[in-house]
Amino acid sequence: MHIRMATTDVEIADCFPVMRELRPHIAEDQFLSLIRSQITSGYRLAFVQVMDRVIAVAGFRIGENLAWGRFLYVDDLVTLPAHRSKSYGAKLLSWLLELAAKEGCQQMHLDSGIQRKDAHRFYEREGMTMASFHFVENVAPNKALQRDGDTPLVARP
Repeated sequence: MHIRMATTDVEIADCFPVMRELRPHIAEDQFLSLIRSQITSGYRLAFVQVMDRVIAVAGFRIGENLAWGRFLYVDDLVTLPAHRSKSYGAKLLSWLLELAAKEGCQQMHLDSGIQRKDAHRFYEREGMTMASFHFVENVAPNKALQRDGDTPLVARP
């Protein structure tokens, strides 16, 4: 088992079958360009390889904000279903935590969909705690922006 960063187009493309498990809406022909675009914003892609096959991936970035200080944020973490419960995800998460420490981070964060109960149990078992709720609202691009004086507001239904 090896954990490495995906840096070449071939390595990134090899991560697609695993990432598709978590992000099924992404088409294979878009994957490389999407990852390359995110890399320009600090995204990194790591993978677990066993016998020349990618079986787990983690997309992440290093950031800094007032709330958390310097942190490693995990955007994507997934293992192929046939390889779950074999400690690959745990080893990848541990590798990320070690990298966070080397990068001077105070914390590691991730969001997990509320429906992903098995993932929640995994994260808790690995020592992570549920620390907040994450709220989201879609911005409808076809709705006109409303103005209140000079402050732009997103139109609401």
